[in-house]
Amino acid sequence: MELTRLAPQTGTAFLLREGQRLTVVDPSGEQVSDFFAVLAEDHDEWLSSGRTIDYANSIAVTTGTVLYSNRSTPMATVVEDTCGQHDFLLTPCSQETFDLLYPELEGAYHPSCFENLATNLGPLGVHPDRISTTLNIFMNVWVERNGELHIDPPTSTAGDRFVLRADADLLVGLTACSAEKSNNGVCKPIDYRIDG
Repeated sequence: MELTRLAPQTGTAFLLREGQRLTVVDPSGEQVSDFFAVLAEDHDEWLSSGRTIDYANSIAVTTGTVLYSNRSTPMATVVEDTCGQHDFLLTPCSQETFDLLYPELEGAYHPSCFENLATNLGPLGVHPDRISTTLNIFMNVWVERNGELHIDPPTSTAGDRFVLRADADLLVGLTACSAEKSNNGVCKPIDYRIDG
């Protein structure tokens, strides 16, 4: 099946049925994609980084990782990962992110993953306040022993892919991340496809 391309700093949302696979591809290298999901039939059940990290006893997400909801329901399983470096600690970038962390912008409007997720999930009935911590595919975050976080350029190279199998019917939001610092200074496209 052909890939669909998300232009830089944009997003989309769609229904992913149980058993279907979502493949996310970094076509250029060093580009993050934010993934968020709720159960299609109950938007109060949403992707939980805390539950997923707790049950895996790890902050690493890779092949074999089960993504859990806030009610401990398995939502999706990672079935392929050619990069091996992703983040499940940080929230999607928002206008406030740029206001606080990019002072050089002097408060000017900036596209954000939160805006792209909210804009695209909204017509599917998902309220913006439901959007919490995203799985930041290809994002390179690491932690010092003292707890300090570092965001380095993604380790993904052109063609790296991350494949999830839905373990329930999901409403999914997906972005080509808008934060320059997360993408080695340049925001690039993300490709994806749904199989099954």
